[in-house]
Amino acid sequence: MSIDSDQINFLIYRYLIESGFQHSSFTFAQESGVTRSSVTSNKIPPGALIAHLQRALNYVQAEVNLTEDGRPADLEDLEAVEALNLIEACQPEVCEQRRKQLTEHLKEQGKYNTHAPPKQPAVSVSDTTVPADDVLLLKGHEKVVFTCAWNPKEMLLASGSSDSTARIWDMTTPSKEPAVLRHFASTDGARDVTSLHWSPDGQLLASGSYDGVARIWSKTGDLQLHLNGHNGPIFSLRWSPSGKLLVTSGVDGTAIVWTASNGEQKYAFAVHTEPCVDVAWRDEDIMACCSTDKTVSICDVTSQKVLHRLTGHEDEVNSVRWHDSKLYLASCSDDKTARIWNLDTAQCMHVLRHDDKLYAISWCASQKASSRMLLATASFDKTCRIWETRSGNCLFTLAGHALPVYSVHFSHDGAYLASGSFDHSLIVWSVETGQMVKRYTGKGGVFEVAWSHDDKHIAACSADALVAVINFKP
Repeated sequence: MSIDSDQINFLIYRYLIESGFQHSSFTFAQESGVTRSSVTSNKIPPGALIAHLQRALNYVQAEVNLTEDGRPADLEDLEAVEALNLIEACQPEVCEQRRKQLTEHLKEQGKYNTHAPPKQPAVSVSDTTVPADDVLLLKGHEKVVFTCAWNPKEMLLASGSSDSTARIWDMTTPSKEPAVLRHFASTDGARDVTSLHWSPDGQLLASGSYDGVARIWSKTGDLQLHLNGHNGPIFSLRWSPSGKLLVTSGVDGTAIVWTASNGEQKYAFAVHTEPCVDVAWRDEDIMACCSTDKTVSICDVTSQKVLHRLTGHEDEVNSVRWHDSKLYLASCSDDKTARIWNLDTAQCMHVLRHDDKLYAISWCASQKASSRMLLATASFDKTCRIWETRSGNCLFTLAGHALPVYSVHFSHDGAYLASGSFDHSLIVWSVETGQMVKRYTGKGGVFEVAWSHDDKHIAACSADALVAVINFKP
């Protein structure tokens, strides 16, 4: 049994990626050289570093919990002594102090040999489980699959991975080999495909990558254009509503607008002092971008001016999304909140709170939501929440995941919400009742979920290099 620095660095690198620290993971990879080391494995499960630290902590705690005759103390006796945290477990003198406290307590109670094994919780099997026949696993990627996107017109599914490729799968003939969109000559190094977005007409696919280059591909996988302009990784990209423009954002703090027909740079908004991590179009002229500098910028592409700088978040802002009315913008942050902004006043209407940082948000299609403006939020507190944003009231707290929730996406008809978590599961919830409708559990943490244009299929991309496609039957 051996441990070396490359192995430790690899687990730390995986932890940073899994925890959503894209910028920190990139910096760590460059400085540690972990992506150039010989350590690589797609079989390491998500959360490996935390799992092993937890096991080590449990082992140290178990040693402390032993009585003088070598038996574990009763649970009621253990409650009399404060449990160790990870830092305390690294300090022998603290461990010895807790052991002495337990011994003194047992002496006071006159107990040494009592041992009652803890009861195991009952396990219930839910009828919401997606049958195996309704799940198709798309295999081909060699590493973590970070992102997936359905074509808005056809049954084509795009997926992007850290194996330096994106793939386009024809879901009308799933057995057909996918088109492989190679971004690099090899899969060595930090070469993640970070973002994908289809043009509104479904004819073109845009991809962003850690090499700082955006690429435009045909729907059959032929490379059309290279868009070179960023100094560092690209984190997000979006087509404008007409499909004539494409905006990209990256670690260099800029949002660059491109003319999609020829790949010419239209304008670069150097609006942030730190990485610009997400972008969203309101219409053909106005877009929003958010940054780890805790702000959101509203930019006018036509006048090439920054209209508003929205402040209020107290930590990194991870995502921005416009409501269909084009008047309201939602943002979410590591400060444990989402905010609803009114563009007319450039003021925050509501602050929506979770118990941990928020990673993703999704608006419900307004034409299907009656007079309600519904927003879903995904949090590291292991829950999703559905909010009525006119009032700022939380309608449902959706508790079903066991680990942070990375992605939420409303179905196009507004009837269901899909959520994906690092607990390996995808859950479909009823928007009307807040009840769980379906649950699929795979073997890798889920980074993103997406509904097909007809709401009959849900895709989930995961850390085990697979893309699961669920045949959705309510």
